Amino acid sequence: MTFPPANLPTVKRRGLMLVLSSPSGAGKTTITRALLAQDPDITMSVSATTRAPRPGEIDGKDYRFVAMDQFQRMIAAGEFLEHARVFDNCYGTPRATVEEALSAGRDVLFDIDWQGTQQLEQNARTDLVSVFVLPPSVGELRRRLETRAQDSAEVVAKRMAKAGDEMSHWPEYDYIVVNTDVDRSVAAVTAILTAERLRRGRQAGMHDFVTRLRGE
Repeated sequence: MTFPPANLPTVKRRGLMLVLSSPSGAGKTTITRALLAQDPDITMSVSATTRAPRPGEIDGKDYRFVAMDQFQRMIAAGEFLEHARVFDNCYGTPRATVEEALSAGRDVLFDIDWQGTQQLEQNARTDLVSVFVLPPSVGELRRRLETRAQDSAEVVAKRMAKAGDEMSHWPEYDYIVVNTDVDRSVAAVTAILTAERLRRGRQAGMHDFVTRLRGE
């Protein structure tokens, strides 16, 4: 990505929430890592969870680790933009942290499923930009799951069985990217992000900027 020279005028804007969703193996994680590596104005959302930290995980960086009773109190107080229970553990996006970033003009990237995206849409629609990543074919999706060698054949079969239901939710998203080529997909999501940053409603400082222009 090419950023504007430092001497160009900047207009204060409100950040946005960029959601990437996809069935497992479609390339969402690769696209996410590329965006974070190339763009200093976007940061990854850090979820709260009730599960125990895994080796190497850092509290506040990988997750915010909380006890179950604290998580339940946070739900009751409306402190989550979205939350879900996955087997024996709970996960949620703290509202205050995200709002602080958006108010400061920073964008927040979310790696969540369609259910979490629905909750974000209900709670913060004007800040949300959602992208669904599709594989070019079912055969290619299976090949990617098998070649990354992270899962057993049983797990791959479960992921493939779940993929059909996940892909059925594509009409609920603002944008669709078919991930045939990773570089092109990253470029497509970057273009979406650039355009959404320029929306009039997010240009919080545009009124004052234009006023100054007219007075010169």
